[in-house]
Amino acid sequence: MSAFLSDPWVELHFHWMEGLLMAPLPLAAAQDAPGLRIGEMAKISGFSVKTIRFYCDQGLLLTARSEGGYRIFSLESLAELEIIRALRSMDVPISELARILEVRRAGICNCSTIKNSISTNMASIDSRIQMLQMMKSELTRLLSSWQDCGGAKSEESA
Repeated sequence: MSAFLSDPWVELHFHWMEGLLMAPLPLAAAQDAPGLRIGEMAKISGFSVKTIRFYCDQGLLLTARSEGGYRIFSLESLAELEIIRALRSMDVPISELARILEVRRAGICNCSTIKNSISTNMASIDSRIQMLQMMKSELTRLLSSWQDCGGAKSEESA
């Protein structure tokens, strides 16, 4: 098990998210419940109205429109916002989120989709770690070969 998953909180969060991603869509009774307006979604979810609009514009959240033109969200949108929150916290790109949510909405087992997404994200993280290690080495080399310029020094650097 990786050090990341050895943290009990992270492991609990991962298994909670795994269950949410694979949970079936809500029962018809929940889908028939009156919709929520964007302000209500923001209060319940903790996302800002602007962020929810952004996710709608990106196609991550599906909405209906009221007669007055307001966005109306289903209860399922709340679950999808939690999925978005969890995956964005792991730096999953918007395009990948869209694909995961699309597969989930279709009612298809999305285990392979999620596993592929996680593998891709891990490879991206490994690449960034390697790049950061190279940057650190270069900065270390720069500091070890540093020569003072000979100018006047401030009290802080003296």
